[in-house]
Amino acid sequence: MAIRTGKDYMDGLKSRPREVWLEGRRVTDIVNEPNFRQPIKEIARLYDMQHDPKHQDKITGICEETGERVSNAFIVPKSYEDLMKRRALYETWAEATFGLMGRSPDFLNVTVTSMASNYKFFEKYNASWAENIVNYYKHVRDNDLFLTHALINPQNDRSKAAHEQKDMFTHLGAVEETSEGIIVRGAKMLATFAPITDEVIIYPFPGFKPGDERYVLSFAIPIDTPGLRIVCREPVQSGKRPIFDHPLASRFEEMDAVLVFNDVLVPWNRIFAYNNLEAGNTVYAQTGLSQNTHQNGVRGLTKLRFAQQVASRVADAIGVDGFLNVQTQLGELVQSVETIRALLRTAENEYAINENGEAVPSFTSLETIRGILPKAYPRAIEIIQTIGAGGLLLSPTGYDFENTELREDIDKYYGGREGVDAYDRVRLFKLAWDLSGEAFGQRLVQYERYYSGDPVRKLGMFYSNYKKKHFDSLTMVDRALEQNETKKNVSLNK
Repeated sequence: MAIRTGKDYMDGLKSRPREVWLEGRRVTDIVNEPNFRQPIKEIARLYDMQHDPKHQDKITGICEETGERVSNAFIVPKSYEDLMKRRALYETWAEATFGLMGRSPDFLNVTVTSMASNYKFFEKYNASWAENIVNYYKHVRDNDLFLTHALINPQNDRSKAAHEQKDMFTHLGAVEETSEGIIVRGAKMLATFAPITDEVIIYPFPGFKPGDERYVLSFAIPIDTPGLRIVCREPVQSGKRPIFDHPLASRFEEMDAVLVFNDVLVPWNRIFAYNNLEAGNTVYAQTGLSQNTHQNGVRGLTKLRFAQQVASRVADAIGVDGFLNVQTQLGELVQSVETIRALLRTAENEYAINENGEAVPSFTSLETIRGILPKAYPRAIEIIQTIGAGGLLLSPTGYDFENTELREDIDKYYGGREGVDAYDRVRLFKLAWDLSGEAFGQRLVQYERYYSGDPVRKLGMFYSNYKKKHFDSLTMVDRALEQNETKKNVSLNK
């Protein structure tokens, strides 16, 4: 099939019913479900961009193996130029969604590409695992699929390991082996976009302990596999709100879900790791899974820049950007954006070629972005809230503008500084409130805070890894000490 169109994507959703639960009811028509309809259209629009002459050569290319056009997410980068081809895709799709859809199809397609290019890791443990991940990469590439993933165990008793939970299958684990594959039972979260994707991939995070062997699982299956239940969180929008009143929430909600596996069969040819503690604890670090941090860096930059621009426009609309305290806050936002932008360029320019011949952006720079964004983005939202103040809470609706009895008062009392009429000011403030105050916007903040997991643990791991790689290069300290010492046991009084 090569690159899909938006229609291809939507036809796939229609032809493959999946078990989706939302607000206590089972959703039987995914494409026409009000809560999913507009986000599906936004994803379809991304697929259509692959066929748009304005974007096609920038975000897709010809696959050397098949001769078909494929997404740049499936490039195994061998050079700086290849990294820039990937970046072009990330940037184009992020700009189309204002960076608000962090789990667009490129995110996990890059992940699968990285896993396949590091097939030797899997080969160390089981030759079939290596063959399976390479074949799966080709399957996703050649069918241009949209994946979700679920990596986290339910938040039950976090003080206990998986095998110590009250119910043996609270966490997703293997029940038994059959001639066809393994039967799995339990739950995983947090599967973003799960109801409107094609397949789900599971892979483990480190932290397994002896006794957890049955919970070491990495596999991929279609989202409509029998026994797989998708339980959605409460929507942040009803699907019926006018775009005027909710310009972002109405279009860009990424539904999150818990995946419940009720004795699901995973075929042997879809298994990438199983029942091996060492593989489970090292797969994330040693298979390039963190390659999606490049996508996150580009997407995060776009999202932060969008928030910065919203803050600036709100300040301008009501004439407060001449005040020093407001200028200080807006300047802080600009510097945050420029910091991420510089780190991203550094990561790309200081790329390295790994043992597989793959071009990899600087790990330190990308991880620094991942450390900064969980603080910088919530701060951007706080600044929007501070500058907009009470005005963010008092916007009339689009229906109020249509009421002739109210229109004169609205035009008089809801206008901004000279040159900004009531309609434009209200429309802007609704955008700002959607981003900073509504449930949609708060979900975006929480997403950024915990995108990489526990930020405290991540920062500690970052320093530990940094020390291992760079401690011997702390030569300035040695030089400073040497210059202050002329001989051993020198007198402190001389």
